[in-house]
Amino acid sequence: MQQKINVLVTLPFEQPLIDKLVRISPELEVVRREARTADEILDIVGDMEVIYAWEAVPLPEDASNLRWVQLHSAGADSILQHPLYMQSDVMFTTANGIHAIPIAEYVMAQILAFAHHLPEMFEDKANSAWPKGRWNRYVPSEVRDATLGIVGYGSIGRHVAHLAQALGMKVLAVKRDVRILADERYAEPGVGDPEGELPDRIYPPQALHSFLKECDYVVLTVPLTSDTYHMIDAAALSAMKPEAVLINVARGDVVDEEALLVGLVQGTIRGAALDVFSEEPLPMSSPLWQLSNVIISPHISGFTPHYDERATDIFAENLRRYVAEEPLLNVVDRDRDY
Repeated sequence: MQQKINVLVTLPFEQPLIDKLVRISPELEVVRREARTADEILDIVGDMEVIYAWEAVPLPEDASNLRWVQLHSAGADSILQHPLYMQSDVMFTTANGIHAIPIAEYVMAQILAFAHHLPEMFEDKANSAWPKGRWNRYVPSEVRDATLGIVGYGSIGRHVAHLAQALGMKVLAVKRDVRILADERYAEPGVGDPEGELPDRIYPPQALHSFLKECDYVVLTVPLTSDTYHMIDAAALSAMKPEAVLINVARGDVVDEEALLVGLVQGTIRGAALDVFSEEPLPMSSPLWQLSNVIISPHISGFTPHYDERATDIFAENLRRYVAEEPLLNVVDRDRDY
């Protein structure tokens, strides 16, 4: 009798989603135990070959049979310093691709908010009066024919491009490897730009400043790595147009926050929409709260009621591939750390 592949799910998935995993193969023995820490699974993790986890990632000495961890997050930055990642050959995969729809829609909402002066409208509403000179204050900058720059052309950036093109925007992108245009990672069917055909021009990271000079809106969708840490610094902000808007849905440390504060106060750029920050939650003492040219949100751009369903779709496909000994989707590359 063939030995079962023990699979532990530490997220509170509803039973129909667990059933979807069980149906993949009779070789799988799927156990669900909700856990937020590794200590909560210490008694069973030693028997597990596969774990689906968010924070409950075990130490290597406690998980001798573990071969693969499927993360609930799209990014891998949360585990880069974890002993299991650093001291073992356990394979990690991510949920990259499931955020494309909600985050791209969030990005377009921020673009349209700035184009149609919603921050000013909310400010005036709070004062219970409309100022004189409505034309000068509220005349929009139409997004049709405006240039959108996307830094990081993965699943999120590709769906941003798809929506932007529908609004008639010119799309530019920065991509780590400009020789490979097709998306190599998971993407929802019918979403985004799988073949990399939408951008009018694609730049390598070395040409970031030249790229920034062309853009009316800049959206950051890159993973946080040693290469992208503070990639938007004072020099990058100075390369942007004074009327440009920065939108960060990546990670807070992709931006030098102190340099951004100076740039926003001094008018180096028009404004920013920020969903992520160097410190989260954003401290009450942060000057960002007080800036009228900044829209802030509490790291919610990827929220969707369909998250768990889409996450288990990826996991189910990867389980099928694992049983069939096929390459998995969204494997974290230890040379790139994403």
